[in-house]
Amino acid sequence: MIKSKFTQFAMAGAAAVAIMAGSTSPAMADTNKIVYLPDGRGYIKFIDDGDVFQICDTKADGYGVTGRLESRIGGINKMVWYEEDGGDAGCDKHPYNIGNFPTEYQMGIKWNGGGGYHEGDWFNE
Repeated sequence: MIKSKFTQFAMAGAAAVAIMAGSTSPAMADTNKIVYLPDGRGYIKFIDDGDVFQICDTKADGYGVTGRLESRIGGINKMVWYEEDGGDAGCDKHPYNIGNFPTEYQMGIKWNGGGGYHEGDWFNE
């Protein structure tokens, strides 16, 4: 009887650990964000590890792309920065430390050959 109760206790403990591990997995999910331009023209990507934004012109069409970051707090939007990429090899990077709630951020990217910004969802860390 003692062994049986011990076994039940051990199994309940193992189940609790498994549930806790499963419930913490989403918190450890990839928090990188990305916004693509149509027709494969480029993208802007937020890399959470180091708080770096990557702006990439991916089509050799004679035009670059411009990425931007906007912040919002208390219903007031503010442009944080713009960064262009194009005419050279590789992507441009812009380091910027993203804060926590209540400030939210939104990335946008546009093709410099015309058209407006394509924007992602508002986010924070």
